[in-house]
Amino acid sequence: MSEENQSQSAPIAFDVTRVMAALPHRYPLLLVDRVAELVVGERIHAVKAVSMNEQFFQGHFPGRPIMPGVLQIEALAQAAGVLAVESLGLAGSGKLVYFMAIEDAKFRTPVEPGCLLDLHVTFTQKRARVCKFAGKAMLGDKIATECSFTAMIADS
Repeated sequence: MSEENQSQSAPIAFDVTRVMAALPHRYPLLLVDRVAELVVGERIHAVKAVSMNEQFFQGHFPGRPIMPGVLQIEALAQAAGVLAVESLGLAGSGKLVYFMAIEDAKFRTPVEPGCLLDLHVTFTQKRARVCKFAGKAMLGDKIATECSFTAMIADS
């Protein structure tokens, strides 16, 4: 295997600074804290540290804080955005990854403050402008959320 092919398939990890270079999101809506592992063109394992300081916990729900399911899906979508940008060589290009569809969303386990939410996303279809993904948000070995979704790569 050539050195170029090896570097494309070798897993990489990076911190929030590189996440912010790949995504336009910023606090309070940046929902990916780091990338534990990214295999270009295949999959990503990102992490969201769920803190009691998250703004949404003020109202969802007082006395029983639970991360909204739609934000769990947004975290998966942001992880997919990082995967797409890195895999398609679009980092720094100004291109954005827009949601087009969400399918088969299931919420299995509540996500509470203090959790590490492991975001696992894989490509199921990859084209120049439209990509499909499968995602699972995990709490240890328990599935919190799973869904399939489609996104479009476009100019900002």
